[in-house]
Amino acid sequence: MDFRVLMMGDAAFTIEYTDLKGTVGAKQVRALRSKVQAAIGTGEIAGVVDMISTSRSLTVCLTPAYAGFETVRQQVCDLAGTAADDASQQGRTWTLPVCYEGELAPDLTEVAERAGLTAQEVINIHSGTAYSILMIGFLPGFPFMAEIDPRLRFPRRESPRTRVPAGSVAIANDQTAIYPWESPGGWHLLGRCPVALFDADQAVPSLLQAGETVCFEPVSRADFDRIEQDLKQGNLLPDSFLKGGE
Repeated sequence: MDFRVLMMGDAAFTIEYTDLKGTVGAKQVRALRSKVQAAIGTGEIAGVVDMISTSRSLTVCLTPAYAGFETVRQQVCDLAGTAADDASQQGRTWTLPVCYEGELAPDLTEVAERAGLTAQEVINIHSGTAYSILMIGFLPGFPFMAEIDPRLRFPRRESPRTRVPAGSVAIANDQTAIYPWESPGGWHLLGRCPVALFDADQAVPSLLQAGETVCFEPVSRADFDRIEQDLKQGNLLPDSFLKGGE
């Protein structure tokens, strides 16, 4: 398994799988992180204070006072050279409602025209794929998911929006995502999801996690409003959208 080590000063280093990307790279990174965490748990690796994952790299942070930097680096490199075990990475599956209508889908018509498809065909294609969450980043709770159908792969907008509404379901290049907060953004907005993706009051604030699977279920504007209201009033919980959830 090919990788390179990037030194990040005297208290951190990054393992980067240069030839891997997308779901393959993300699986390899999750496997490495799991192995390092297991080694920390058994006391085999010491001094690690944090780990930061992307879709093809893992940064390992050590306490500056720890004297065994080279030892830890070599231990992690030894683990990095082994392939991921797909059977151990079966995460949860979510079915999230998305309204692809009106002002909730400001770029749907443009994307359909560029793809040479009807708006309904774009909806069918986008909602007909099960997406793997590669990583959580950019914003707290923001899931980068892959891979979208080649017919819907377009670069980011030339002019990013200064305000993208929370819950916006978007596409760019070979990925799709959901904006958990109102923020600037340059992705193409196809719809909106009423389920909050981040709650600081929860033990695990981010609803979605890397390695999980997300499916989108088209809903009408009336159903979107109902679901949104039920969630706000506590009549419906986010876990209701888990496969097998109640």
